[in-house]
Amino acid sequence: MGQTTVPYGSPQAVQIQSAGLFAMNMQRPTVLNRLTGKLPQQSDAEGKLRFQSPNDMPVVRCMDLTKMAGDEVTFDLINPMSGKPIMGERVAEGKGKEMSFSQDSLRINQSRFPISAGGKMTQQRTPHELRGLARAQGHNYMTRLEDQLCLTHMAGARGFADDIEWAVPLAADSDFTEIVVNTVKAPTKNRHFMSTGTGIEGIKAGGNEITIATTDVMNIDLVDALRTKLDGMPLPPPPVKFEGDQMSNDAPMRVLMVSSEQYTSLVQSTNFRTFQANAMARASMAKNNPLFMGEAGLWNGILIIKMPKAIRFFAGDAINWCAANTTETETTTDLVPAAFGTGYAVDRAILLGGQALAEAYGKHSKSGNPFFWSEKELDHGDKLEVLIGMIGGKSKTRFLVDHGPQEEYTDYGVMCIDTAVKIAGV
Repeated sequence: MGQTTVPYGSPQAVQIQSAGLFAMNMQRPTVLNRLTGKLPQQSDAEGKLRFQSPNDMPVVRCMDLTKMAGDEVTFDLINPMSGKPIMGERVAEGKGKEMSFSQDSLRINQSRFPISAGGKMTQQRTPHELRGLARAQGHNYMTRLEDQLCLTHMAGARGFADDIEWAVPLAADSDFTEIVVNTVKAPTKNRHFMSTGTGIEGIKAGGNEITIATTDVMNIDLVDALRTKLDGMPLPPPPVKFEGDQMSNDAPMRVLMVSSEQYTSLVQSTNFRTFQANAMARASMAKNNPLFMGEAGLWNGILIIKMPKAIRFFAGDAINWCAANTTETETTTDLVPAAFGTGYAVDRAILLGGQALAEAYGKHSKSGNPFFWSEKELDHGDKLEVLIGMIGGKSKTRFLVDHGPQEEYTDYGVMCIDTAVKIAGV
């Protein structure tokens, strides 16, 4: 790691007082924080079983580890029950059906990011207060890291797009597994689909390539097909309920996060004004929640918003997927078709229901909070280093769910839809 250094004679040195200081503005990571609620407790589950829906948000947060020792959180799913009723005067005693539970867990770990605030002579030569700038940079970095960890776990892949804004490295990086803390799991078979150009279908492969074409894009027909699939499938991701949304029970809603390229393709296939007006109308029923504002659109009970970064696969990149419902084993050899060339790619849209992702936070021994700052003088007080840290972890909620005919591994509150996109500027 390099040290912040302003050498003698540098343009940044104090010669004439600078009139202003500009910083490059990275993508603002605000969407995912607005999709966060509390980890559900037993009372929430009891309410759901009585069809009294609690405040279901896609990201559920557990703060228990900030109050007690430990580095792992466990959560349970109550499997649904089925069977015939016992009629009339037939004997019911002793025939009670056993309740069954599935379990998942996530771990937490410490993440830290140090920034050099320069030495005494560097601070002497520059008009900028480097300590304050280092703290601002640290805050920006940790916020991006948090959002990108959420995206990576929900999508079940990091993707292959890579630029300076990515804090999470590519999966091939030697530190990737440690940085994501919990295993990044490819979507379960019953939660993974791809575009057909006019609808959706399960992931398929021919030879060693995914059977997707450059014309299999995101469009309004896909959104309609997705809603039809949700209505017809057993045990779909539960609807999202925003605080104060008066229509949450009568008009259930899910959230579809799309890349910028998918969003552009979608709005070109429908009446954009209607698309946006639907979102604004629903916002008026949900205390003008900011998620409904701006570029958001609502169609057929699905709120469509842009994600902070695209989960993208280029020609020749592997798309991991599960070939069977009864196993978590991933197929890793199937690639984006070579015919995509450099002009097209596959982007992953993420449909979020309630409780799609769990995140847990621990407590730092000195701050008492999950996030902490540290400043340390080095080299006998000549240099200053600023560090921001976090103790936490995230994991997609997955259970082995009884679907009736068989038990299926199921991503509880998230579905993924892969579509072709034309890469902007190519």
